[in-house]
Amino acid sequence: MPETYVTGETLVGEIVTQYPEAVEILFSIGMHCLGCPASRAESLADACAVHGIEADRVIEAINRRIAENR
Repeated sequence: MPETYVTGETLVGEIVTQYPEAVEILFSIGMHCLGCPASRAESLADACAVHGIEADRVIEAINRRIAENR
């Protein structure tokens, strides 16, 4: 079973701080507001919903990228 570093409940701010390798993925799906205080306190699932993106696919991509860098 693949390692899980982030979930839908993980805050965007935590992801940006703890897993900088995930920023490229977030930018690529249109999340350009990563420095905004409001977005940093938003869960990844909520941020995906706001952007009309399927959260499960983003979570999988981020966890895969983090695992590749570990």
